[in-house]
Amino acid sequence: MTGVSVFPPETLALAEQAIAGCRGRGWRLATAESCTGGLVAAALTAIPASSDVVEGGYLAYSNAAKIELLGVPADMIAEHGAVSPEVAAAMAAGAIVRAGADVAVSVTGLAGPGGGTPHKPVGLVYVGIASAGGDLRTESRIFAGDRAAIRHAALMLALELIYAAAA
Repeated sequence: MTGVSVFPPETLALAEQAIAGCRGRGWRLATAESCTGGLVAAALTAIPASSDVVEGGYLAYSNAAKIELLGVPADMIAEHGAVSPEVAAAMAAGAIVRAGADVAVSVTGLAGPGGGTPHKPVGLVYVGIASAGGDLRTESRIFAGDRAAIRHAALMLALELIYAAAA
């Protein structure tokens, strides 16, 4: 099974571009993931020699993990919900601090099949990108499809934001 990847070629190509962009800037990268369950970190580390860029990753699936691992304020989660731009931003900022990274990406969302509401439907994903210099932004999308499709689309958005930040 040497050389076999669980990711399609287009995902690996984007991960490779994101790694190359961070490498070109001398950046160390961290991930903070909820609904993607580590897919972003897995795609990045599927790239040979990515260890000179990837500092680490946090799988913060539960609210308690977001609070304990990333320092997301409990009152923020209570007020806005775990699936919110505020929490995505706090997750990315927390990963910067906790990992000592130069840039971090975060993902939080509703991959389904259940759990959606009219205000926050299944497929809603927030991705945050933060830099040690204080730049911080989030993007949201509502992705269609089943759980696997939503998670893959969120992975691709996270990789695109890393690549864009490093370009």
